[in-house]
Amino acid sequence: MIDADEHGSEMPTTDPRRGPRRRGEALEQAILSAAVDELAEVGYPALTVDRVAARARTSKAAIYRRWAGLPHLVVDACARHRFTDFAVPDTGNYRDDVLAVLREMTARVAGPFGTVIRTVVGEIARDPGFAALARDQLDVARRIMTTLLERGIERGEVDPSARGTARVTVATDLLVRHVLMTPDENLATVLVEIVDDIHLPLVRRTVPR
Repeated sequence: MIDADEHGSEMPTTDPRRGPRRRGEALEQAILSAAVDELAEVGYPALTVDRVAARARTSKAAIYRRWAGLPHLVVDACARHRFTDFAVPDTGNYRDDVLAVLREMTARVAGPFGTVIRTVVGEIARDPGFAALARDQLDVARRIMTTLLERGIERGEVDPSARGTARVTVATDLLVRHVLMTPDENLATVLVEIVDDIHLPLVRRTVPR
């Protein structure tokens, strides 16, 4: 028996893509959700467009019409699933703001999409090409830490010379390293050590305002 997929192509009824016809936003959302589910199941290194297409019950052609390749799909899927939607904290002081960011990042990694976040972060660390593609959409840590830094400078807590340096993101960078190297570690104490022993001494204003 022969049926047709949502693009009109004939295929056997046993094909895993067989299902209700979807177009536009419904099909796009199914593909993005399938990409996230596959990332959680097999990780980025084993991810393929074939696997995503099968899970989304669509064709590879439907994916390639929307995304230039697998890295673009993964970045879009993470952005659309709001993995990097962080509220910028405002506790009244720079130290507590930074701790709030690190705790939110830790909670995300410990949450239901933790496996996806770890595998994507691992690929960013491994592949400069993927990192360059992901930077604009997924590097939320730099954007938030820059905002906190500027606020700290206005309060007189932070040295203006830290602007544009690696000191801005040293806390979040170290947290990512701990998450990748020791994902099961209890990070509550580590977060405080990162902030108090490493980050603050590097950015704290030491001269009178």
